[in-house]
Amino acid sequence: QVQLVESGGGLVQAGGSLRLSCAASGRTFNNYAMGWFRQAPGKEREFVVAQAWNGLKTYRADSVKGRFTISRDNAKNTVYLQMNSLKPEGTAVYYCAARRGMAASREYDYDDWGQGTQVTVSS
Repeated sequence: QVQLVESGGGLVQAGGSLRLSCAASGRTFNNYAMGWFRQAPGKEREFVVAQAWNGLKTYRADSVKGRFTISRDNAKNTVYLQMNSLKPEGTAVYYCAARRGMAASREYDYDDWGQGTQVTVSS
């Protein structure tokens, strides 16, 4: 099991940027694919982006292509989500998640989840 703690959320104006961090502990971080999901008020949690353990394969939701980037620093056991050109519809709680094996875009493929960090994008 991996323990995950997100940080970096906050209030930002539309068009602005934020970088979220997700610190992992408990197991060998290098063995885990990492994903970011988000849940807007009144909606189901949805996939945002995921990356393989070695960073060689990345999946993104169409809604964030060209604006959001996932990266990881295995030496620091941390994965990042750089969000640029934020839109009001990006207002949500953002969660990071971990799974052994390949990166995936389905929520149920992930075993470990953080508590989430709130991102609010004002128009």
